[in-house]
Amino acid sequence: MQLSFSNLQIPKFSNLEVMKSIKFILVAIIVAFTTQLGAQKSTQTASIKVWGNCSTCKARIEKAAKSAGTTTANWNESSKMLKITFDASKTNIDKVSKALAAVGHDTEKYKADPKVYNALPGCCKYPRGK
Repeated sequence: MQLSFSNLQIPKFSNLEVMKSIKFILVAIIVAFTTQLGAQKSTQTASIKVWGNCSTCKARIEKAAKSAGTTTANWNESSKMLKITFDASKTNIDKVSKALAAVGHDTEKYKADPKVYNALPGCCKYPRGK
């Protein structure tokens, strides 16, 4: 049994059609690549020292960080470190630190207002520095 390809018709494309197809594919690849790079550049991670004591503090600290625009927030009670992930085009460490101070928790950069700190539950009152 022999195969015959005599009836097979191969479409012929002009050089212009081939060039248009190649150009379209290259543009699509470049757009996809630059979009991906742009998304990666604006996502940042950081750690902020935040004073607090307990699981109630943890919930308040993480909620305040998220309300300031972070995508993730995880506070470690023993190290007092808050790890955050955020889109730098939407928020920054300064805004997050201010939000934390606004709910009664000191950071290295901002101290909570004494009235807000004094309104915290007793378990949440940490020793305040100078």
